[in-house]
Amino acid sequence: MGYAILGVMLLLLLLGYPMKVPLLAAALLVAVVWFPGAAPETLVQQMIGGVEPAALLAVPMFIFAAEIMTRGQAADRLLTLVMRMVGHVRGGLPITSAVACTLFGALSGSTQATVVAIGGPLRPRLLAAGYPDSFATALIINASDIALLIPPSIAMIVYGVVSGTSIGELFIAGIGPGLLLLGMFSAYCAIAAIRFRVEPMDPATWGERWTAVKRAALPLGFPVIVIGGIYTGTFSPTEAAAISVLYAGLLELLVYRELAPRDLWRIARSTGLVTSVVFVLVGAGAAFSWVISYAQLPSQLLAGALGPDSGYATIMATIAISYFVGCMFVDPIVVILILTPIFHPLAVAAGIDPVLVGTIVTLQVAIGSATPPFGCDIFTAIAIFRRPYLEVIRGTPPFLAILILASVLLIAFPSIALLLRDLAFGS
Repeated sequence: MGYAILGVMLLLLLLGYPMKVPLLAAALLVAVVWFPGAAPETLVQQMIGGVEPAALLAVPMFIFAAEIMTRGQAADRLLTLVMRMVGHVRGGLPITSAVACTLFGALSGSTQATVVAIGGPLRPRLLAAGYPDSFATALIINASDIALLIPPSIAMIVYGVVSGTSIGELFIAGIGPGLLLLGMFSAYCAIAAIRFRVEPMDPATWGERWTAVKRAALPLGFPVIVIGGIYTGTFSPTEAAAISVLYAGLLELLVYRELAPRDLWRIARSTGLVTSVVFVLVGAGAAFSWVISYAQLPSQLLAGALGPDSGYATIMATIAISYFVGCMFVDPIVVILILTPIFHPLAVAAGIDPVLVGTIVTLQVAIGSATPPFGCDIFTAIAIFRRPYLEVIRGTPPFLAILILASVLLIAFPSIALLLRDLAFGS
C-alpha cells in the first residue's frame, strides 16, 4: 500500500499537477481500493474539518498585516534602523541583512515573503559593497529561515493545529532558536567580510541613529503586540493576529498615509489568493493524514525505522532528518501535514515536550526550504533575482552547516527553546 501511495504521488507530481492533487488522489486510492467500506464523503468531512480550527484564522490575518506594512513604510523604516545601527561594523551590511530578515519575520512569518522583501533592496547593496553574488544570494535565502522561528510563524500555526500543541507556547519557544541563528549568521558574516576584504561602511552619526529610532518606533510595535500580548496572556495568537491587522492599517492609512483605503482591496485580494492556497493544502493534507492513520501506515513505517526502546536522541534525530529531507522536495506546509500525524504521537509517548518537537520541526522545514535540490526559497530567489539555479545554490554549504549545527545544539540543549516558554507559561 505504501509503495502504491508513493508511486501515485510521484507520478502526478512528474506530470505537473499541484501538490493538492497528489494528496487527494492518494487518499482516494487508499479509501477506494483497500477500504471500499469507507464512505467517500468521509474524505470531504476530513477536508472540511482540517480547515475548521479557529487557530487557522491567524494565518490570513498575519499575512494581511504583513502585506500592509510591506507595501507601506513600516518595513523600509525597520531596514533603515538596522542599517544605521550595525552597518559600520565589520560585515555590517550582511549582518544588516540577517537582522532585517529576523525583523521581517516578526511581520510576515514566511520565508518566501522575507526573501522577496529583504532581497530586493539589500542584494544590490551587498553586490556594490564587494560581496560575491553567491554569498549575497545564499545569505538572503538562508537568513530567511529565521522568519519561520520568530513569531508569528505560519509553519508553527499549522503545526499547532495539526498536532494540538499550544500555538502561543510555540511562538515563545521559537524566539531563542531564532536569536541563536541570528548570532551564528552574524559571526559568519564578520568572517566573510574579512575573507572577501570588504571594508566597513562609514558609521552613521548619533543624530542619524536617533532619527532612525524615532522613525521605526511605531513599526517595532508590531512584534511587541504579538510577543508581548501572548507572553503576558493578554490575548491569544488569533486575537494577536486580528489586532496586528488593525495596528498595521491604522499605521499605514492614518499615521504614515502611505496607503489609501482603495489599496486595501488589492492587498486583501492578494492575501485571499495566498490564504486559499494554504487552506486547500491544509484540507487535502487533513484528508490524506486521516487515510494513512486509518490504514495504520504510521505504525508500520515507525516499526521499521524506530524500535520500542528508541531514546530521546534517536527519536529527535529521526524527526529532524525526516522533515529536513521532506522539505528539500515538497512545500513545508505539505510536509508538516503529512509527517506530523506520524511523529507527534511517537514523541508524546516517549515523554518528549511537544513544544520542543514543534520548534525542531519548524527549524527543519525552514532549513529544507532553503536547501537544494527543490527548496521553495531557492526558486523564489531564482524568480526574484533572475539568476541561474547553480549560481543561486553555490554559496549555500556554509549556511547549511550553520543551520545543521543549530539543530544539533537545539536537540542537545532543549532549554534554548524551552527557557522562555517556561518563564512565560510557568511549565
